[in-house]
Amino acid sequence: MSFPFETEKLLSQQIEEVEIWHKSFVNVDMSLPLDFSRIVSIQHRVNFELWHEEDIARDPDASNSKIASVKRSIDSLNQRRNDLIEKMDSFLVNLMHNENLLTNPGAEMNSETPGNIIDRLSINALKIYHMEEETRREEADENHRIKTLEKLSILREQREDLGKCLFKLFDDLYKGKKFLKVYRQMKMYNDESLNPVLYNKN
Repeated sequence: MSFPFETEKLLSQQIEEVEIWHKSFVNVDMSLPLDFSRIVSIQHRVNFELWHEEDIARDPDASNSKIASVKRSIDSLNQRRNDLIEKMDSFLVNLMHNENLLTNPGAEMNSETPGNIIDRLSINALKIYHMEEETRREEADENHRIKTLEKLSILREQREDLGKCLFKLFDDLYKGKKFLKVYRQMKMYNDESLNPVLYNKN
């Protein structure tokens, strides 16, 4: 048994998808089986949409009604983002259970789950794409180009480091050196029974 996703494949998939989605707005087919690769891709797409909504939210010329609409969209996308992080981790927990992977005595729980790391890698892929765009912006001066090239180099280094961390965590989980639990984030602001602004309207 091996974990459902090779780290190198995940790293390249996220970079490739960002490029594809910027060239043409391809819908993610939700009818396909939700294997681990599909969940990673769907979560990445949510971050892609969230990134561009955040850009719109900072338009100084946008109307108040437009900003309000975008903020609601951001709120909804953030909820989906967090739900999908949990879904990735739940998939792995179920996989480990089904494969009867045993945890060694004294195994520790990692403070950051695979889903959290994959989410960070997703955001990193988006940053790399847009920072690389900035290095080629024709109207920008040479100083801007130098600064963005430096930032792009750091982002790529971060991606390499995060990829190693994910590989190590997968390996530790597989070998029973670490164990994985899914802690629900218990977001309260979208819950009509927990957000006083919402339940006081009833």
